[in-house]
Amino acid sequence: MKAKPGVPSILKTAFVNALIALVLFSLMVGIRTEAGASGQLTYWTRFGELASLVAAVFGGSIVIELLRQWIGPSGAEKLVPPAVKSGMSFIGRYVAPALLIFTLLVPVIFYNQRYILDLAILVLTYVMLGWGLNVVVGLAGLLDLGYVAFYAVGAYSYALLATNFGWSFWVCLPLAGILAAFWGVLLGFPVLRLRGDYLAIVTLAFGEIIRLVIINWQDLTGGPNGVSGIPRPSFFGIPLDNSDDGLAAWLHIEYSTTHRIVFLFYLILALALLTNWATIRLRRLPIGRAWEALREDEVACRALGINTTTTKLTAFATGAMFGGFAGAFFATRQGFISPESFTFQESALVLAIVVLGGMGSQLGVALAALAMIGGFELFRSLESYRMLVFGMAMVLIMIWRPRGLIGHRAPTVYLTKAQAISSDLVKEGHG
Repeated sequence: MKAKPGVPSILKTAFVNALIALVLFSLMVGIRTEAGASGQLTYWTRFGELASLVAAVFGGSIVIELLRQWIGPSGAEKLVPPAVKSGMSFIGRYVAPALLIFTLLVPVIFYNQRYILDLAILVLTYVMLGWGLNVVVGLAGLLDLGYVAFYAVGAYSYALLATNFGWSFWVCLPLAGILAAFWGVLLGFPVLRLRGDYLAIVTLAFGEIIRLVIINWQDLTGGPNGVSGIPRPSFFGIPLDNSDDGLAAWLHIEYSTTHRIVFLFYLILALALLTNWATIRLRRLPIGRAWEALREDEVACRALGINTTTTKLTAFATGAMFGGFAGAFFATRQGFISPESFTFQESALVLAIVVLGGMGSQLGVALAALAMIGGFELFRSLESYRMLVFGMAMVLIMIWRPRGLIGHRAPTVYLTKAQAISSDLVKEGHG
């Protein structure tokens, strides 16, 4: 039996972690620079705050090592009661409906709080993006670092079609999804033979290629200036404005700008629920089972006779389509888009939401989006420290929950009871 590390080993680990923190935080926190009025660079030191952070890392390392000794070799799983381990049915039966009901009531509860409504729309947008990427990463096991490219294709497709041809949002929305799916297939062909890190590098390059094309093709996309004057969506042809033909005049109620915000909230909620419904249904189809088989073992997937080429292409196309839908909504919500909205940071954020929530878990992705987007706003008062605090929180979560908040890779189809094997198939001669 392996002996537990003693006090010297714990102190050594804490000292190493504190030393690493000292090196990392010295330039980030210890020294602050700022451009003066004359253009000269001035700086000042903050050694007290640096010492506090290093001390916090040192003490936190000691606490973590002590907890590991107390928990035992199986990690944090011993802290989870057996009822919680088998509580996926409880979560699906009670937590998810309660969360959906609360989401439906958000515009009613926070009708006069514009900030809360805008934040809720942003959270739902990332929930939809997370569910779309979950098809590629969580179900098919294909690491995609360029998902923002499909987001950009959907946004620019709607913006260009609406501004140049005058088409409505409801006509451009499916076209944006189809065009994004087409680019997903184009991405899928070059990466059919790639796996793991090599696949991630190619998808990252694809995302940068799309962004650079948008910047340099100024005659079509407007380049760095972006596209402005993007039309707003209508309610079945009825505009949401203060005109005589607007929805407020049609319903004989007083016009308010909040009406459009509430409509956009329910629109992105409907699109997100459509994404969730389609993903759940696809998982139960043969293509969904093929995605799961590809995720577990590509070699075994080939041995079973599954066409991995079409499996990968359908995964990329499906995830890209949902990203295109979200991009079209983003364009109509903002009324203006530019290449600055589709950087690699967006892909990294959506991927972090999928991994943090639990790859393959729909509810986990939604909770992770709520924690990362909504929780990020809670630390806004910390200014320059909020990224540091948020990053440390993510590291701690991934240490104690390495498979995500609701991480499970249960197959869609499995045997519910043991079945006897025919004696003809067993070498020993008995079932």
